[in-house]
Amino acid sequence: MGVGQGSALSPILSTLYFSLFFHILEKWLKNLNLKISTLSFVDDGLILTQSNSSQLSNAHFFSSYNVVTILMSKFGLLVEHSKTEVFHFSRCHSAFNPPPLDPSPLGGLILVPKNTWKYLGFIFDRKLRFHNHIDYYSNKVISTVKCMKILGNSSRGLNPYQKHLFYRSCTLSIALYGFQLWFYSKASLSYPLNTLNKL
Repeated sequence: MGVGQGSALSPILSTLYFSLFFHILEKWLKNLNLKISTLSFVDDGLILTQSNSSQLSNAHFFSSYNVVTILMSKFGLLVEHSKTEVFHFSRCHSAFNPPPLDPSPLGGLILVPKNTWKYLGFIFDRKLRFHNHIDYYSNKVISTVKCMKILGNSSRGLNPYQKHLFYRSCTLSIALYGFQLWFYSKASLSYPLNTLNKL
């Protein structure tokens, strides 16, 4: 029958159910000699591979997608092909246009690799520069600060101290969401810091 969305029991039951699924999946992928890693966040799953060519990556993705589809059907689960996405990271300095992935023989749609990928609130680009991520959250903060004007004025509503507290506690946490990904010693920090200084 299932449990209601948001129920405290839901993640526990899904973890118990999926633990066997991933145990079998890892064995199948190992037997097929596919260098694939998998991650799952309740009903969102990731298939990861690493290689020197996008064609080889696509071949691994296709094979593992086939294995996942077959195994999920055996568990009474369904792959939502319309929500499937493909994304490639690259270290090459030249233009990088990876070929599309065609899982249509497995019931999926032709997947054209995206330039940016949003996952769990983080926005990735192919070079891991995080410019799109920083732009998105900076714009979100700017619109939030503009809306702060309606929260009070000199005669009523929030006083300046409360607005300052609101800014420090709410808007800065939005602006710096995910900074652990892009703020590290060897990263180029000029773009993110210049963008954030505009706030």
